[in-house]
Amino acid sequence: MAKTHVSTTINGEPVEYLCEPNQTMLDVLRNDLGMTGTKEGCGSGDCGACSITVNGRLVCSCLVLGVEAEGKAIGTIEGVGSADSLHVIQEKFLEHAALQCGICTPGLIVSTEALLKENPNPTEEEARYYLAGNLCRCTGYDKIIKAVMDSAATMRGESA
Repeated sequence: MAKTHVSTTINGEPVEYLCEPNQTMLDVLRNDLGMTGTKEGCGSGDCGACSITVNGRLVCSCLVLGVEAEGKAIGTIEGVGSADSLHVIQEKFLEHAALQCGICTPGLIVSTEALLKENPNPTEEEARYYLAGNLCRCTGYDKIIKAVMDSAATMRGESA
């Protein structure tokens, strides 16, 4: 099968790669580009562990083909913060102990960032609804929602 050349932007940086026409964006990120922050949980779009954004829209990277990234802006967990400079969302997930094993955490953080860009002042119900596609088997969801709500308040310049 002939590989396809793709030019895209990932986390604000221009990126080019070759991929098989049937290769998922998840596989491109992890296997071809070495961006292993995005996790595979189910491979069928049911768990949200592999959440990324495509042109600002939240998607499961296991359901997007690598060739579909042509000319689009891709956002991954690697673009949210860094080890030297955590994003507020990452800080709040740590502060509220909203993570344990780490499989769901990147997808939850990317999803939270997408939510807060779309709606900087969500209600708890709106946050729960928005994150409903992200499954966590370790922490339960109360700590996660507390971290999301505290992130939103902090990003708005308020105290939670």
